[in-house]
Amino acid sequence: MELRNKPDFDMAMKRIIAWYNQEMIDRVPIRFHAHNSEYDQSNNPANKTWNSLKERWFDTEYQVDSFIESIKGVQFIAETFPVYMPNLGPEVYAAFFGCELEFKEVTSYSIPMIKEWEEVQKIKLDTQSAYFKKIEELTYLAIEKCNGNFMVGYTDLHPGLDCVAAWRDPQQLCVDLLLNPEEIHDLLALATKGFIETFNHFDKILKQNNHLSVTWMGIPSFEKMHIPSCDFAAMISPKQFEEFCLPDIENEIKLMDQNIFHLDGKGVARHLDQILELKKINAIQWVQGMGVDTPIMQWVPLIKKILAAGKSVVIDLELEELEDLIRAFPNPEGLLLCIPADQKIQPDIVKRVAKW
Repeated sequence: MELRNKPDFDMAMKRIIAWYNQEMIDRVPIRFHAHNSEYDQSNNPANKTWNSLKERWFDTEYQVDSFIESIKGVQFIAETFPVYMPNLGPEVYAAFFGCELEFKEVTSYSIPMIKEWEEVQKIKLDTQSAYFKKIEELTYLAIEKCNGNFMVGYTDLHPGLDCVAAWRDPQQLCVDLLLNPEEIHDLLALATKGFIETFNHFDKILKQNNHLSVTWMGIPSFEKMHIPSCDFAAMISPKQFEEFCLPDIENEIKLMDQNIFHLDGKGVARHLDQILELKKINAIQWVQGMGVDTPIMQWVPLIKKILAAGKSVVIDLELEELEDLIRAFPNPEGLLLCIPADQKIQPDIVKRVAKW
């Protein structure tokens, strides 16, 4: 792949490939990126108006054109890649099976569709649904318009217990795990089976058009890369995690070449030991949270534990935390830094990290 605004693409990818294997070529990879900025909907190049938020989200031309407008004049420094992700919100995968989404300014939420167990029979992956077809449409238009300026990725996919929570309702699911475990296992089987078909469908489209395997995290792979997760795990015990999460995570990751587990906060981190035992997990993205869960330095022991288990780590940190982090990790192999920083100072940050 060649990108007009990323002349050092080959070297950047060599650093990423080494990082997947907890190795380092010349320095740790750096992604200049603000947390959750991929969900920003503030850019409106044509000053368009819509009758509803859903109409705006479904405006294919607007979605792709606004991304193209957002990267004009941007220099993609270090391991920051221009990536367009077809996006209808983090629960779009659940919507592929029949539930509706409620759209907000920068995200969307699923409307639970399983009120009675008899309704489970309507759960079926529908590749002709409005949501599935819209993601296809966004993907194809972005490929058509990329013109060597950016890579196109696949949408945010959350199977497993997160998907079941979207179908059933998170509060109700907490009760179901205790009172209706067999029914939940049946739903999990449906979610996992549909995931492999969905992933392969969009992966094939991207690969046929010379694009890489990449999604919202912006870390590409020439092979098959997946971001397994279970944010709902913050609400359950390690025993429940072993029963209701681990088997489906293992099914998700077994056909992938690279897997980066999205560890969303200290609630999910209570299951870290079990996650680290999964051999197909290459890396952990540590999401520390906000408020009392910052700064990053309080999580140094957790990060070192992940590295010691043979997994690489993605961490978000503020620029003023960089020097403390460097002192805490004299051997930085396996780290990938995500730093929000003004473009003007990014080259200086790269030089500083290169001396680490």
